[in-house]
Amino acid sequence: MTGAARGIGRAIALALADAGADVAVADVHLEPFQGEQWYRLRRRISGPEEEVSTAAAVAALGRRSIAVGVDVSDVDAVEAAVAECTAALGPPDIVVNNAGIVNNIASIATMEPDAWAHEVAVNLNGMFHTVRATAPGMAERGWGRVINLASIAAIRPGLGQPAYAASKAGVIGFTKAVAQEFGPGGVTANAILPGLIATPLVRSMPEHLRERLIARTPVGRLGEPDDIGALAAFLASPGAGYISGAAIPCDGGVTNAAREGLDR
Repeated sequence: MTGAARGIGRAIALALADAGADVAVADVHLEPFQGEQWYRLRRRISGPEEEVSTAAAVAALGRRSIAVGVDVSDVDAVEAAVAECTAALGPPDIVVNNAGIVNNIASIATMEPDAWAHEVAVNLNGMFHTVRATAPGMAERGWGRVINLASIAAIRPGLGQPAYAASKAGVIGFTKAVAQEFGPGGVTANAILPGLIATPLVRSMPEHLRERLIARTPVGRLGEPDDIGALAAFLASPGAGYISGAAIPCDGGVTNAAREGLDR
């Protein structure tokens, strides 16, 4: 899975490992990891997440793991990473596309074309590269799961994030196309739309802003990375075999809430 070094991606990787999956941890910045090191790291898993890499944490759960550095916007790098992961763990049955960026804040009128292109290249093109390199093989083997991380910004864009909103809306459309093309081969494809998740960046928000956002959320709390991990693990399971082409919000009810209620 991509974007697995921290936050939501890490939670998904650990949820998949806990469900019995071996996990290839791909991210743009990773140090090599050898799975046999897991026994020396088991007692450190309960510490701060930065002390133990995702790959080591997966291995501490008794699953095989490999860490691979990859820039998903680079098609050649993605193909090389898939080949490396396949050699180490075998052909992939589950692909989770979580890699993405949200650091390009500007209005449409002021956004630089290069900034727009880079955000779309990472958030949308990267998923195309990964699926293109893996889904045909899954379909040939008769079973597979593709899980793409979109965002509620795809249907409720925030001001100053036009490239992010557009790329994540594209993820939903692309996911439906994947479901249609590879469904006859036993491959499902679904998109998860996280809401406000308690990543370190969100927790660092000013308290008054964070509390205002929580007040607009029907369930009355921030989401946790584990909430997304649990949903991804279900969608990856045999029990989700009749769910495909869906865009599923995991946002505490925000996208279902009345607009006037959100603006109080």
